[in-house]
Amino acid sequence: MSFTTGGLFHRESAKLAALYLNLGDWNSVRDKVITENLLQTRTLNTLKRVCREVVSRLRTLSQDELEFLVESNHQEQAYLLWLAICRRYKFIADFAVEVLRERYITLKADLTFDDFDSFFNRKSEWHLELDEITPATRSKLRQVLFRILHEADLLTTNNMINAAMLSPRLLKMIHQGNRRDVLYFPVFELDLKGMA
Repeated sequence: MSFTTGGLFHRESAKLAALYLNLGDWNSVRDKVITENLLQTRTLNTLKRVCREVVSRLRTLSQDELEFLVESNHQEQAYLLWLAICRRYKFIADFAVEVLRERYITLKADLTFDDFDSFFNRKSEWHLELDEITPATRSKLRQVLFRILHEADLLTTNNMINAAMLSPRLLKMIHQGNRRDVLYFPVFELDLKGMA
């Protein structure tokens, strides 16, 4: 549940991915980011926290995906970052499949805080540790998740679900990894067949 740090971290992720492709080692990336304050944060603690979070997400991407992240357009970068977040956090991955995508394919065009709360309550029946989360933390988790969805352009400003327009190259890359990763996106099966 440590995803309460920030949002999609689009700019930071692209910068760190490029740095990794240059240096070839995540520890070297972290050291350089911290010694040179490459993310231009005000405090060292914030810098370390953001760097740790971004690196933990980027580590879920393959070398090809990292290269694609650096060279692709803004929207495809956002989709890849959403994919990395889903791979990093099972809670978000489950939400993406069970709520976001499910609402989309059943033609329910909106996504509400109530949808999140109901999902959270269902999960807490199976994961008792979720019961220990305070209402304030739960609210923060919901706020950050919706922020990430907005920044990835999977939700409009009025919380309507945006269909993911995955390019053939991105879709092929996702299929080279785990084919089920495509379920993290609001797309119809027919759309996927047309893209493949």
